[in-house]
Amino acid sequence: MKPVLPPQRRTFVCLLRSVLFVFAKPTHRLVSIFKRLLWLGKISILGCTLAVFSAPSPATAQQNIVKQIEPPSWWIGMRDPKLQLMVHGEQIAQLTAQIHAPGVSLKSSYHSDNPNYLFLDLEIAENAPPGEVGIDFFRGEERVSHATLQLQTRRIGSAERSSFSARDAIYLIVPDRFANGDVDNDSVPNLSESLNRQNPGGRHGGDILGITQHLDYIAGLGFTMLWPTPLVENNPPNYSYHGYAASNLYQIDARFGSNSDYQKLVAEARVRGIGVLQDIVLNHIGIDHWWLKDLPEKDWLNDAGKMTSHQRSTLHDIHAARTDTEQFSNGWFTPTMPDLNQKNPRLATYLIQNTLWWIEYADLSGLRVDTYSYSDRAFLAKWSARVLQEYPKMNMVGEEWSMSPAIIASWQQGHALSSNIPSAMPSMMDFPVYQSLINSLKTKSPKSKTKTGDLQELYDTLALDFVYPHPESLTLFEGNHDTPRLFSELGEDLALHKMALVALATLRGIPQVFYGTEILMRSPIKRDDGKVRADFPGGWQEDKRNAFNGKGLSTQQKSMQDFVRRLFQWRKTAASLHHGKMLHFVPEQNLYVYFRIDEQEEVQSKTVMVILNRNEHPIELDLGRFKEGLKNSPAAYEVLTQSMITLKKTLTVAAKSAQIFELQ
Repeated sequence: MKPVLPPQRRTFVCLLRSVLFVFAKPTHRLVSIFKRLLWLGKISILGCTLAVFSAPSPATAQQNIVKQIEPPSWWIGMRDPKLQLMVHGEQIAQLTAQIHAPGVSLKSSYHSDNPNYLFLDLEIAENAPPGEVGIDFFRGEERVSHATLQLQTRRIGSAERSSFSARDAIYLIVPDRFANGDVDNDSVPNLSESLNRQNPGGRHGGDILGITQHLDYIAGLGFTMLWPTPLVENNPPNYSYHGYAASNLYQIDARFGSNSDYQKLVAEARVRGIGVLQDIVLNHIGIDHWWLKDLPEKDWLNDAGKMTSHQRSTLHDIHAARTDTEQFSNGWFTPTMPDLNQKNPRLATYLIQNTLWWIEYADLSGLRVDTYSYSDRAFLAKWSARVLQEYPKMNMVGEEWSMSPAIIASWQQGHALSSNIPSAMPSMMDFPVYQSLINSLKTKSPKSKTKTGDLQELYDTLALDFVYPHPESLTLFEGNHDTPRLFSELGEDLALHKMALVALATLRGIPQVFYGTEILMRSPIKRDDGKVRADFPGGWQEDKRNAFNGKGLSTQQKSMQDFVRRLFQWRKTAASLHHGKMLHFVPEQNLYVYFRIDEQEEVQSKTVMVILNRNEHPIELDLGRFKEGLKNSPAAYEVLTQSMITLKKTLTVAAKSAQIFELQ
């Protein structure tokens, strides 16, 4: 890349060159110097003379060529000082960029096979001052365009921010279906889909302000982390509400609000003791992403039009054919979700920086990563390691929709089989326990030999925890936006519903609850996304029922709401659930007993004993078998009924019940 001098130096060169031209003898040395100066200036002698008396035309007087620059801002003091800017503009690759800002240096530039993109590699010194960094673009000596990068100071303690852990409980919401706080953004002129609340798959108007207005409700239930499904812009003509098909990765969807509204939500949540997780998608974008109109590089996407097999096991199968593995990894998730090629180093850098940008910009407390295993594995290792380099305490949970503990375990940080491509993912969604919990509780089909669930299945799944580097860091859930509602799955049986939530709150790991579970929201058993993600009652002014204040709820719904509130508020104080080991006993008579025991000497916490009885009748439980966990405790406090009991030889356990005891 030939150097382009700033205007002051170009003027000096012109003067010097003119003097040499007039006074120098035609020796070879002087001719050589003159030619070198002429090359640096790239203009004629006449042009030099004119340059002395007239400044170049400012870029502001011309059409600004730069259409997009991403990321739009960055921070001083990141542990890796490097930053790559992607600049988009008509024939921008023909221009030469210059940066004149203290502490910011342009190390190199790269133009791809698309002349409308230029990638700039910057380095930002720790002592760089905050403010606007100007970037000038030259065609020859003429400055033809200008762009800016906002350089900011990081929040105090940003790098060491705390994240979510087993101390927390996560509340998952679909923003479009939770609460409509601003009716003025229900339909936005420059976005394709408008409000249509009658369509289960349409936009219903929920937004960021609606979430912010009801943070007290979420905190009151005992939840300390909030996971909204993606809020970035999605602009297809229909089915845009879910957020998993981005059209702009740096912009909040205007129907949800603005980027600053998102910042305010996080700040308001933090005041109430709630951290916010961002749901990000590394694997794909939406068919309406602005890139699709002008791809940065030919290999920016994988296998156009070829669909993924969704055969996740091919990545771990030592016998797998390469074509099968490649079809899973490189195929498109759906025809409207193009697959990103993270093997392209500039796209990989773009996605990493986008993640870091949102963490820093919005002050996030964690990440949930959609379709985690579908992305390139080497990229995922690099991405997760880079996030932890900047935020060593950051927790991230990946979605790997597999019911095999072996497959889930292979993605977790510290797994032996990942040594060739070491993963740095701290947590994964625990689909195996989700499936076994549901199967253990629900009434099975009449065609089955066993008509009721068997808690042995839940025990057997947890007995496989040895495959995980850190089973205590897995994220448990009773359902999510892709699964049937818990109450419906369990045959609308209130007792079983409570048992599932007790198990979720007390097993090892980090519990996550789907919005509406606390008021027994229903759905079809067969997958129906629009109905699973139904509107939360009371989130719209015209709603006749209001779950936020209890108006119009049934007695059963109010009772369950109180149950969830009592359970998860208590959980916040139960240290043995936060970092205690789990001790469980093989189920007998379809009754499962387990303990959570905190062995940290410096922490004074009570051992918790949990009893799940799946039977349709009471069981007289012989406590002698559980001495290893009871340790001669004379009494216990039952959390759900708030009553003290004396521990004798036996204990009567009610039919289809869950009990939680704090040993005294």
